[in-house]
Amino acid sequence: MQASDFKLSLKLRIDWSEMDTYQHVNNVNFMKYMQSARVQFWEVTGLAKLYAETKKGPMLVSTKCDFKNPLFFPGNVEVRTKLEFIKNSSFGLYHELYNDDGILCAEGHDVAVCFDFNVNKTFLITDALRDIMKQY
Repeated sequence: MQASDFKLSLKLRIDWSEMDTYQHVNNVNFMKYMQSARVQFWEVTGLAKLYAETKKGPMLVSTKCDFKNPLFFPGNVEVRTKLEFIKNSSFGLYHELYNDDGILCAEGHDVAVCFDFNVNKTFLITDALRDIMKQY
């Protein structure tokens, strides 16, 4: 995909403590980078605010990461994120993780449901929320 296909991008500094025995970033940290990007999506779409005000918001139900190339310290990782799909009460995010040289290091997929924590059930995504999410 092209960089222009992504409205959201998050640049994160790689910390020395994120390396493993093989002297590259441990795979667990790729999931943390995707989590940061997922939270960015929740913030820009209003999902985080919705949860803070109503206890209704997104809940991650699945995440997957395919590793393509290693990341190293020192350096940065850029996570590009876009809405992959949207259904009645669930949606998916697609992530691409790049190093400072613009090399694709991983691809990730998240699935989240809109969940009402007051009654422990999913809720339908409103048309207004759907329109906002589709912008990303």
